[in-house]
Order: sequence, then C-alpha cells, then structure tokens
Amino acid sequence: MKEETVSEQQKVCTVPTDADMRELGKAVAKLVKEGDVLLLSGPLGAGKTTFAQGFGAGLSISEPIVSPTFTIARELHGTFADGKPATLIHVDAYRLGGEDFAPGQDTVSRLLDELESLGLDEALEEPGDGTVVLMEWGEQMAGVLAAERLEVHIARPIDSSQVDDFTSDGERIVTLKAVGKDWLNRLAKL
Repeated sequence: MKEETVSEQQKVCTVPTDADMRELGKAVAKLVKEGDVLLLSGPLGAGKTTFAQGFGAGLSISEPIVSPTFTIARELHGTFADGKPATLIHVDAYRLGGEDFAPGQDTVSRLLDELESLGLDEALEEPGDGTVVLMEWGEQMAGVLAAERLEVHIARPIDSSQVDDFTSDGERIVTLKAVGKDWLNRLAKL
C-alpha cells in the first residue's frame, strides 16, 4: 500500500487489493477509542464494506461484518486495542430519507429525523461507554454528527481498459480526513 500525506489533516492511500483494504481498516481500528464516529463514503462497489470488515477485525469482532443496507444498523461487540470492551454500531445511511418526506425538505433534517425514528440519534450524538460508530453513506450529515471524526472516502479509479466488475479485487484510492485536533494526532500515527 502506498501512502501519501497531503496535509496534516489528510492522508491519501493507494490500496491495491481487497486484502490491503482490510489491513487499512484494521490499522484504523487500532487508533479508535470510545465515542468515535467514522464516516465512510464512496460509490457502490468502492470497498466500504471491505474496509468495515478490516475495521471489525481490528476490534476483534468475531461476527461477520456485512453491509447493513437492509437493516440500517447492526451492533457488534469486540475489544479496543487496549483490551477494553468495544461496541461497534455499523450504520448504512444509503436507504435513509426515501420518498416519505415532502419535496424540498432539508436533506440533513430529514435524515436526522429518520435516525431518530430508528433510535440511532442518541448513539450518534452521545455514544455510550465503549461505543464506536462506523457510518456508510453518512457524508451528508457529517457536520452535525460529530465535531470530531474521521472521514474515509474510497474511490475506485476506472479506465476504459478495465472490466466493469465492481466486485473484483482492484486498486482503490482512500482519502482519510481528520476532523478535529484529536483525530489529527491519531492520523499522524497511521
């Protein structure tokens, strides 16, 4: 994996394989602590769930990590790097919003309303002891979810010579953006 520090706030990694994406997720998991919020973004097939699988492995979660698209959120249990119990709330905001809201209603407000109806707003606003939130497709709500967070954007460069198979192993560009002083310090350790 090739890593480039773009700024103090941002690192860009070229991740050649799915196995490398899992290793990156695992390395990031070793840096998290209770109360953290991480946002994963990128197009379908970019590797968000693959990153989440590595992240889960880094928290010693034994259950399989699958995309919570249809369940919206899953709660999984493991341990932090220091051995303390960890609860991972893995959220997929892809299906939040939908057609239940009046046209023109503020997107962030309606997504937060839906999180509240699912009981996830409290977990995001005040994660409990030992809780970490990993949210896929949460970039629209980034500013209101957590003042300090790690934003992980995954892109999959496609050129005309590549097959349109978004599930196969292939290079990804991962941008890690630290928001807040605490994450700036931790990102420097990655």
